[in-house]
Amino acid sequence: METKLALQPFTNEPLTDFSQESHGREMEAALQEVKRKLGQTYPLLIGGEKVWTEQETVSINPADTDMIVGKVSKASAEQIEAAVQSASEAFETWRYVSVSERADCLLRGAELIRRRKHEFSAWLVFESGKNWGEADADTAEAIDFLEFYAREMIRLENINETRPLTKMEGEQNRISYIPLGVGAIIPPWNFPLAILAGMTGAAIVGGNTVLLKPASATAVIAYKFVEAMEEAGVPPGVIQFVPGSGADIGDRLTQHAKVRFINFTGSKEVGLRIQRLAAETQEGQIWMKRVIAEMGGKDGIVVDETADLDKAAQAIVASAFGFQGQKCSAGSRAIVVDAVYDQVLEKVVEWTGRLNVGLPEQNAAIGPVIDQNAYDKILDYIEVGKQEGRLLAGGRPAGGNGFFIEPTIFADVAPKARIMQEEIFGPVLAVAKAKDWQEAIEIYNDTEYGLTGSFFSNDQGRIDRALETMHCGNLYINRKCTGAFVGVHPFGGFNMSGTDSKAGGYDYMLLFTQAKLTSVRR
Repeated sequence: METKLALQPFTNEPLTDFSQESHGREMEAALQEVKRKLGQTYPLLIGGEKVWTEQETVSINPADTDMIVGKVSKASAEQIEAAVQSASEAFETWRYVSVSERADCLLRGAELIRRRKHEFSAWLVFESGKNWGEADADTAEAIDFLEFYAREMIRLENINETRPLTKMEGEQNRISYIPLGVGAIIPPWNFPLAILAGMTGAAIVGGNTVLLKPASATAVIAYKFVEAMEEAGVPPGVIQFVPGSGADIGDRLTQHAKVRFINFTGSKEVGLRIQRLAAETQEGQIWMKRVIAEMGGKDGIVVDETADLDKAAQAIVASAFGFQGQKCSAGSRAIVVDAVYDQVLEKVVEWTGRLNVGLPEQNAAIGPVIDQNAYDKILDYIEVGKQEGRLLAGGRPAGGNGFFIEPTIFADVAPKARIMQEEIFGPVLAVAKAKDWQEAIEIYNDTEYGLTGSFFSNDQGRIDRALETMHCGNLYINRKCTGAFVGVHPFGGFNMSGTDSKAGGYDYMLLFTQAKLTSVRR
């Protein structure tokens, strides 16, 4: 397989239109093909060698808990040590591989995933509980990340030509972006292909080697990604595949003296723990560890009385319940001004009622939440919500042999209520009333998070004010607060939402490199 480094400008991978019969048939065929491969066992990958362990993580289909997606070996402390040593050795070669060769590996990986797009999406359907559209978007975003970061590293390689330093007579001065070293990649389960591909791809195209510890619930799709990257030409040892529980190996990865950086996406609590542990210098450590963290949100949509109420209601429902609300960008809060509060509520309930709960394999709008822990936590929050608001829809399990919960709406929720302040990460929407648009923005800002937000209005003066005062990393006007596209909407948040890494943007590659100035006097 060949790729062309005479690159065209980046464009996003098109999403599949499953309303076209041919695309639907292709997806159904991919689902049947993947179903025949379920239940296999997968090893660790250390130094390019497959390592099988007695301890395994059993990945199940959250929509059918009797269906085993795969069994994945779990790394021990000793195997983590071996993987770190292997990654350190591989770094001494990989760091000197040309940027064009490293970028070419990403481009070939993107092409491999593109050719097998429905197959990767089918794995997502079975392992993460995504319906066809959500799975397809996940796969397309993985392709986008690989394509985008390949181009970004090439751009940085050529920075002296495109953005030259100030000239000084008699000196030749250059800036170069060199790799950091060995990194720990700890991705989430909710975008188990896209975010994992982006976190890993950016690190390795920058010349780093990585230890990839996937989320336990979605470790099979992670293995499939590593297989594709090896097929694309990434040398053995550049990606060490070391699944395991965070409690068993997460701290060891974070604290190891030879681990230079940690790239994490997940909960606020784990992210803060990683930051604290990474700040503790270990014996033999010769650097300050770099932490890149995206830690979720309590995102909201503000609606004023001048807005298109139908579009606002549809955006609220899509943001709250897409992939069962299991997105860090999910709009789990809606703040609506008093003048149109009842109208918007009525429309939101109506649109929510159109969502069918069922099997992702059959492309139902609402599927399961990821596992038993999430299921129990969300139901507990629903009980809290029954004390804090007026239940308008849902509020109970949806039955079936999986972790299904009905889309749930609570109205008349106080701004300081728990379901307005705490990240639930499930299909639960809290709606608050504001006296006017200024108070609505104040309520929106009243949270420790700051990832995404949306403001619906047709008043330009108010829009200008919202753009200035709504405090979040990704603010959208008159559209939903989910659905960031690589290269279009660089993604990352403020406050307890993380380090504002802006994944899929021009700043992201700088997090995995360090700038070296060389000055040669003639």
